[in-house]
Amino acid sequence: MQNQNQMQNNMQMPQNMANQQISHNHGAHELLDSHELIGCLIGVLEQYQLYNQHIQDQELKNILQRQTAFMTQMYNTIVECFQTGQDPAVPTQQYKMQQSNEVTYGLKAGQPKKPKQSVNEFTDECFSSFMLGQTKAASSSLTMAGAEMNNPVLRRVIADSVPNMIEMSYELFLYQNKNGYYQVPQLNAQDMDIMVQAYTKAPQQNIH
Repeated sequence: MQNQNQMQNNMQMPQNMANQQISHNHGAHELLDSHELIGCLIGVLEQYQLYNQHIQDQELKNILQRQTAFMTQMYNTIVECFQTGQDPAVPTQQYKMQQSNEVTYGLKAGQPKKPKQSVNEFTDECFSSFMLGQTKAASSSLTMAGAEMNNPVLRRVIADSVPNMIEMSYELFLYQNKNGYYQVPQLNAQDMDIMVQAYTKAPQQNIH
């Protein structure tokens, strides 16, 4: 009976794990952090699928689909390194956003906001805000997890993924800013000059 149970367990093993050597080069803390991080990425990808059904603006839909494709590959790379501890078949890529870097500064008065009472009230402003919140949260999760990984390959892959999540967040910010969803206030010129000139460079010493 025990042999039958073992055979069933082996048959239920995911195909990707059956074809790869499983690495045990992980500390307990690293394993728990990895599970949390991978679960975070799954959550972002699943939420993106929900948003995709309701987004009206084609530009935002294109951003979502590009980011989904990129994060799916990133997820697969992280999972492979997590399971094998070896260099992945597809190394970490670099996300290329398509938004202009121009930012619109200043505030314009609008209607006061309050929580929507129905899903039917959600707009592209809502969906882009949800996406921005999730990419920012994922970048924080990657940063925290990467700082405490002991497997060198997994740590490097996670560390290299942080700039990509930041880039995706910046792309969403620029989209929101362009459409007036994310306004950027400024200080007056005098106060800004005082703040900018509040520091000076430190003398550098030669390192021997």
